[in-house]
Amino acid sequence: MATVTAPAARLGAPGVLKHRAVRKLLLLAAVAVVLVPPATARWGGASWPGALTVDLSGPLGTASDWIIDNRDGHPLFLYFLGHVSNAVTLAVRAVYLALLAAGWAGVTALGALVAWRVAGVRLALGTGVAFLACGVLGMWVPTMQTLALMAVAVVASVAVGALLGLAAGLSDRMDRALRPVLDTMQVLPAFAYLLPVVLVFGIGVPAAVLATVVYAAPPMARLTALGLRGADPEVLEAVESLGATARQRLLTARIPLARKELLLGVNQTIMMALSMAVIASVIGAGGLGDRVYQALASVDVGAALAAGIPIVLLAVVLDRVTAAAGARLGEAPRDHGRARPAYALGAAAAVAVAGRLLGRPEWPDAWTVAVAEPVNRAVDWMTAHLYSGVPVVGGTADWAARFTTWVLDPVRDGLQWLPWWAVLLLVAALAWPIGTWRTALTAVLAMAAIGVLGVWEPSLDTLSQVLAAVAVTLVAGFATGIAAARSDRFERLLRPVLDVFQTMPQFVYLIPVVALFGVGRAPAVAAAVVYALPAVVRITAQGLRQVDPAALESAHSLGATGWQQLRQVQLPLARRALLLAVNQGVVLVLAVVIIGGLVGGGALGYDVVLGLAQGDLATGLVAGAAIVCLGLMLDRVTQPTRRRTEKGA
Repeated sequence: MATVTAPAARLGAPGVLKHRAVRKLLLLAAVAVVLVPPATARWGGASWPGALTVDLSGPLGTASDWIIDNRDGHPLFLYFLGHVSNAVTLAVRAVYLALLAAGWAGVTALGALVAWRVAGVRLALGTGVAFLACGVLGMWVPTMQTLALMAVAVVASVAVGALLGLAAGLSDRMDRALRPVLDTMQVLPAFAYLLPVVLVFGIGVPAAVLATVVYAAPPMARLTALGLRGADPEVLEAVESLGATARQRLLTARIPLARKELLLGVNQTIMMALSMAVIASVIGAGGLGDRVYQALASVDVGAALAAGIPIVLLAVVLDRVTAAAGARLGEAPRDHGRARPAYALGAAAAVAVAGRLLGRPEWPDAWTVAVAEPVNRAVDWMTAHLYSGVPVVGGTADWAARFTTWVLDPVRDGLQWLPWWAVLLLVAALAWPIGTWRTALTAVLAMAAIGVLGVWEPSLDTLSQVLAAVAVTLVAGFATGIAAARSDRFERLLRPVLDVFQTMPQFVYLIPVVALFGVGRAPAVAAAVVYALPAVVRITAQGLRQVDPAALESAHSLGATGWQQLRQVQLPLARRALLLAVNQGVVLVLAVVIIGGLVGGGALGYDVVLGLAQGDLATGLVAGAAIVCLGLMLDRVTQPTRRRTEKGA
């Protein structure tokens, strides 16, 4: 027995100190011992000290007043921004009128033929059914409004994102300069984009399109830069050896080699543009988003669902078509491939003309089905029978109340009870062991910036909702992902469900949670969990499936059970994917918790919505900046450096 325990005894404290994480934590404790006493003596040890806050309401209010006073007369607005606004308005109107001129038959035929050309008969039938369903639900005109706005916004987003990605992909200096800008643009909640553009362009289509461009361009920029930087060096060397100029190398080698990344960027841009086009209905974008927003404002679940279904159908169709186009890259062209686009356009034009000659360019009212009333009756039944008073298990309202009382309130009260310096130390203690001192310092400074902005208490409230939602998401996501990785049948059954949930815009998630849970912080958390869960499940399952089969075969030959293989082989080897799942879960949860301010989530989300509703630039932008800082801190705390990940793996 002594021979077994002696090595453990010799490893005591010196052995523990050999771990880099332990040494970092001890050094952090030493720094805290030196800095905390004078800091608490000077500024106190409870909530964030008022002496360290900066009031930005004055400067931001002045800027807002200047914009409002000069919007109609300053040369910047008259000769530049005014022309931009007019160009956007004319472009959206032209696309909308073209869609109306094609009629429901022409638009449906064109969509189905494009899908057939890209992906085959099955997707073509699905596309046709999706467009017809929009008409049956009585949402044809709003769908065309949303489609017109999206078309212009996507073209502009792809152009801007491709230019930024081109600059970042060809220049290391530009890549370093753009990275924090793109990080901020992706972390900033969608609602925070709306207030500045409304001040500059007013309520209407131009503000909605430009806010969508700012929100949807970063994925295109990132994936363009990734594709250009990931080009095969041997191919580039071969092209350069033939005497090609830098421009020729770009056009003949880099861009063709990055086609898949570019098309993936277009796919992601379309998804984010659709999500933002719905949110932009708050500032006069019209279309389907406006129907959803108005229905949510009056808690009319039936009307919200009637407008939400076409949004989901549009998202699924656009996602499938662009994904299929990406999958076909590099395949051999089919027979008569050059003639098919002309035939497709000709057939669509013929159908459109036939529809107009028959006098039915618009969707007939007699062909619509009213779903709002049956849905509202079902919601009323659920409210009467499931909302509360269910024997033994209670109702959904009871679950929401218990979750708020037992989870959200204690976490929020615990965070707000901690002294400000303890919160900063906790952030450093979480970020430094898995990263470098730079990542830890960035996380601490981001958290401190929240206090400087004067929104410490609301930010901790939002953080409590994020932590609760992330915990539920990770438990459910890891369990489901492990099951999907271990069962092909379960993975096939789960795939279409995850596809639908991943393509649904953020706004749509609020509809079912309001119907089930009412309003409050718990519904906001529930919507965030449903939104973030598919990404966590997919990343977990993919990471576990990509574990080296040789390692699993070796463990199996040694007599390891399935549970032992999972715990001792698959999970350790999939550590990088699991950490990525945690990181993505945090980012996605934060995005929807903020939108939860519309349904009683409170905290920073409510401040952003309030600032937008009242035109209060200071309240909205300060809350938006705090959300960016919160997202940056959470990203650094949950994203280990590459060296640490590789070493752990």
